[in-house]
Amino acid sequence: MMLKLYLAIPCYNEQEVLPDSAEKLLRKYRTLMDGGKISSDSRIVFIDDGSRDSTWEIIEKLHAAEKIFDGIKMSRNRGHQNALLGGLMALRGRADAVISLDADLQDDINAIDLMIEKYEQGCDIVYGVRSSREKDSFFKRFTAEGYYKILNKMGAKVIFNHADFRLMSDRALEEFSKFHEVNIFLRGLVPMIGLKSDIVEYERKERLAGESKYPLKKMLALAWEGITSLSVKPLRFITVTGICAFLVSIGMLIYFLVRFFTGHTVAGWASLAVSIWALGGLQLLAMGILGEYLGKIYLEAKQRPRFIVEKILSDEDEK
Repeated sequence: MMLKLYLAIPCYNEQEVLPDSAEKLLRKYRTLMDGGKISSDSRIVFIDDGSRDSTWEIIEKLHAAEKIFDGIKMSRNRGHQNALLGGLMALRGRADAVISLDADLQDDINAIDLMIEKYEQGCDIVYGVRSSREKDSFFKRFTAEGYYKILNKMGAKVIFNHADFRLMSDRALEEFSKFHEVNIFLRGLVPMIGLKSDIVEYERKERLAGESKYPLKKMLALAWEGITSLSVKPLRFITVTGICAFLVSIGMLIYFLVRFFTGHTVAGWASLAVSIWALGGLQLLAMGILGEYLGKIYLEAKQRPRFIVEKILSDEDEK
């Protein structure tokens, strides 16, 4: 029995790239079907994350023209991670496996063949990993690689140079549906599933049109989301810093007592000012980190839905 494969593609204001991407994906799927790699009831699913342009209208036209294209419309913009999660959960139980990738097709769609092979070898999760970053500028390469290293050091275990290009079997999706947290970071959560996995290397391409949805500011925000959602190390860092500050204060106390009893005058003003500013800054930093965690607890306690699907375009639902 041939593999029933779905693609889950989050879209936010992608009207410039969507027609071209859809054409390339259609050709790729027809090649896979003709080669007996996937079944004829496999589908390409675009997930509209509350786009403000004509993205959803394009998805509707694609669905009307070719039954291979399906669409999922979110009720409003909730961000890439929530849109992808909503799409994956909506597709759970519909296919043998689902591959997630970005609409701009910077992820090499030819790597899908290798992902299918890994799946057939028994892998429930296959990660698409960039083979190199030679085409990136020094700044982008330095910040991106540092991003993954910092995440792992802070306890958010992620696959190095992997974003959200991955294959997940229906079994993996079923297990993943048991993760109910509101603050999600898919790159860190998926490895927690623990089922058999492997990687496929590929060369990432340049974006053909439109703007990147993950500039440096959003990448930093995503990194912080990953760290605070998956790890308590920042809280432990506060504890270690507090212990170190306390030990330093004891050392300074001993030093000043020795200076006092030996009859030397302690100048003190500069050191006092520095100490006040340093300790004040540490206290504010600690309060900020604690506030981040309290805020996340607050959001988790509300148990609001992470996404709301407004509409699904699918031949299976329309029959």
